[in-house]
Amino acid sequence: MYESEKLNLKRCSEYLIYILRPSYVKGFMTTYLQPEVAERILSEESKSVTSAAQVFLDQVCLLEELGWYQALLDALDAEDYKGLCEALKKWDFQILESTKIHRVLLERIEPSFTKMIKPRDLLRHLGDCLRKRECEEIQAIENQKGPIAAAERLTDCLKRSDKQNWFKLLKSALFSCELTEALQLLEPDTGDEEEGATMTTISFQYTEQSDDDDGMLMSGNQLTPSETPPTSATGEKSRGGEKKMREYQRELAEPVFQGKNTVICAPTGCGKTVVALAICEHHLKVKGKGAKVVFMATKVDVFNQQYKLFQDHFQEKDPDIRIDGLCGNQGDQLSMKVVMENNDIIVLTPQILVNAMAGGEIPSLSCFSLLILDECHNTTGKHPYNIIMTSYLDAKLSKEQNGQHLPQIVGLTASVGIGSFKNQSEAENNICQLCASLDSRIISTIHTNTDELQSYVHTPDKEFFLVEKRHTDPFIRIIHDIMAKIEGLAKTVYNIESLSAIENRDYGSQKYEQWIVDVQKKCRVLQLKDQEEESRVCRALYNYTEHLRKYNDALIINEDARTKDALDYLSVFIQQVKNAGHDETEQRLTAYFDGQQGVLRGLSSGGQKENPKLDMLQYILEEQYRQNDETKSVLFVRTRALADALKSWIEESDSLKFLKPGVLIGRGHKSSQLTGTRMTLNSKKGVLDSFKSFDNQSKILIATSVADEGIDIPQCNLVLMYEYVGNVVKMVQVRGRGRAQGSKCILVSDKKDRIDKEKHNMEKEKIVEKAIRKLQDTPTEMLHKMEVFQRGDKVCRDMVKMVPERRLTEGSYQLLCSKCKKHSCYTDDIRVLQDSHHIVLDPTLFSRARTEPHPKPKGFMGLVKTKKLFCHCGLDWGIVASYLTIQNLPVLKIESFVVKNCVTEQQRYYRKWRDVTFSMKTFELTDITW
Repeated sequence: MYESEKLNLKRCSEYLIYILRPSYVKGFMTTYLQPEVAERILSEESKSVTSAAQVFLDQVCLLEELGWYQALLDALDAEDYKGLCEALKKWDFQILESTKIHRVLLERIEPSFTKMIKPRDLLRHLGDCLRKRECEEIQAIENQKGPIAAAERLTDCLKRSDKQNWFKLLKSALFSCELTEALQLLEPDTGDEEEGATMTTISFQYTEQSDDDDGMLMSGNQLTPSETPPTSATGEKSRGGEKKMREYQRELAEPVFQGKNTVICAPTGCGKTVVALAICEHHLKVKGKGAKVVFMATKVDVFNQQYKLFQDHFQEKDPDIRIDGLCGNQGDQLSMKVVMENNDIIVLTPQILVNAMAGGEIPSLSCFSLLILDECHNTTGKHPYNIIMTSYLDAKLSKEQNGQHLPQIVGLTASVGIGSFKNQSEAENNICQLCASLDSRIISTIHTNTDELQSYVHTPDKEFFLVEKRHTDPFIRIIHDIMAKIEGLAKTVYNIESLSAIENRDYGSQKYEQWIVDVQKKCRVLQLKDQEEESRVCRALYNYTEHLRKYNDALIINEDARTKDALDYLSVFIQQVKNAGHDETEQRLTAYFDGQQGVLRGLSSGGQKENPKLDMLQYILEEQYRQNDETKSVLFVRTRALADALKSWIEESDSLKFLKPGVLIGRGHKSSQLTGTRMTLNSKKGVLDSFKSFDNQSKILIATSVADEGIDIPQCNLVLMYEYVGNVVKMVQVRGRGRAQGSKCILVSDKKDRIDKEKHNMEKEKIVEKAIRKLQDTPTEMLHKMEVFQRGDKVCRDMVKMVPERRLTEGSYQLLCSKCKKHSCYTDDIRVLQDSHHIVLDPTLFSRARTEPHPKPKGFMGLVKTKKLFCHCGLDWGIVASYLTIQNLPVLKIESFVVKNCVTEQQRYYRKWRDVTFSMKTFELTDITW
């Protein structure tokens, strides 16, 4: 029986053994093969998948049991071996045969290919040719063994794919992830051009140039806009020929070329990064071997964008120029001194430089010859830019400079309209303060080449839509009633009104959120005579206020989105509470919600028609896309939760779901905890790539403030500000996201004062422009103001340094969980490692805490995070780490604790370890006794 099937299986064995991974059909094996045979096959698979598949095939061909062949087909189909299953059904292997050439090519280039690819990035694009379990296995291998091992597994999975389009999807993924070298390995015939060949036949059309435009960047044949034939709406990178700056860009750079410290102020989208590249080129040429350039970007996302741009540009312009980049925790893994000494240009996030200077790796800024500060309007307060420039100014104003030559300073920004001001005089003072902080006497703007600028950079038309508020909303009334009951419960435990002086706190407001924060802060240091009672009261108040916070959040979501979205937000929170400890207090709190859930569900079924703001937003989008179905939109919102809610609304709207919305939010660890949204750098890149693509994968991007500064979002002709208003700088940056000709920028709000504020920002922008012109026309007056600001700031810094350093007190202190007030440890058992990590030596701490595997185990400053550490009440206490060969070291964060003096019993709360007033011993390896 089944002799013909067995014969055919043997004839087509080449396809089966080179595609099938036997462990994926383990259910079939355990049903139809002997246990010892199945074990032998699985054991063989750990050595060679192909050998295991051959053994599997040999054993299958020995089967006589009725139904085994259909069961095999069913097993293959269930495990998504669709191509192989279909071929076996029809005994037609032409499709699989057509992919053989690609498997052979991948086999040939595998040793190089696996060193070039980034598996985690590629997986986001290969879901259609890889199984879910394969993706999970590849991710697990990368976490455990690193990217090369993961790349080898990914390559093996691709070679075993039975999807007809796997090779096409792989090339598309490599292109999307900008893995050019790996892509060229798959396209060997595209790289045979002679070195130095001049590309004279390629033309590019200039329509827009984004901030990350790379060569001076598009103009391979140096045509002007009017001369360029309309062959491409986006332009391309040229491979040969000199790259030419536009005249307005040259005008911006001219003061820098003359060696002057300069703030370059120009619109978003005009190519300020192109100007920075030209400045670097000129500086390296003039300074020669003495040149050492640092380019700084304030955000990691922008750093990645600009670092790649610098690499690509100078790889083409002059491969001998050495470039490296550092951001995030890379500064813990690489020596800044080594990077500096071995490179001509270093791209950084500014905190890296601050840390290197504080740690003594960089003795002074005189090590560099040029500092470029992107988004330089941030040079205020405690921002890393200001810390760096404070060091610069202290050296400049010092009477003993020791012959040091300080670097040239260049700042890049779209607006210098910082701080608050009511008139032009105050605006001038603010600008002078910024220039003083950057020690820049020149503000470079475009005067001569304004016509050229306007032909490339288009300012969107501004429109305002004032929408009526909801007239009645039963959902609000029900939530208000629940919140009133919770407040009543809290008052039975403790007089919460005595804990905060914040008044007029309306439900559903930011002020109510501030009140909750204030109450929780006071709870941390609340002291009662009975310690058990103190612990019970504090934990109860924490529970009450956390529930109040979520209801307050829901009211805010309901105001801007659907009732359904607000209810879903609450439902997720309530379910999480039930899945956790769910003690008596929490059972009572969740009962309030459960009692009203049916009514709330009924109210939420009304859809978006219940919110006039959503009606208006839908009307605007429908009209825009009816007039131009190629529209690309960015929708700015205030919160992550609202971004998730509007994404769901668009996806569930019949007339809008074709927009396929993407969401771009920050990376903070508190990002939409309830909705599960948390953006890594790779996921951000995927969203942006989808939005930028020409196959209309995504037509709208919903973004929080993460997208209003620095990140390149080209091809956008509709900017929507949904209750999203900030200061003048934010207005300029948000508006600048709309770069296409005929762009619109629309503010939608039901608050007249919010629209009035945006209109006021527009007037203040004009004041800033007049202030800049006035300062440019009166350089002597500007210089005098700058010198006054610099000397005054220096006096203040010197006075602070003269204050005696605070002496730390001796004594014993107890750390109590700030939520439940349970004992954690004593400060006598805490040791300080590398002046920053606070390790507990008492192993009994683990009996008072619980641990979970760390979601992102990685090393930093010599430690390796392995687990998260929690109190039994659920509060995050910190991490468990390994150091050298020592395992299971609890590392605490002080913000999770209240510090109790063991003598006076006074309690204090500290947000940072540097603020504590008591001394702790330094960590020594001899301290470890377990």
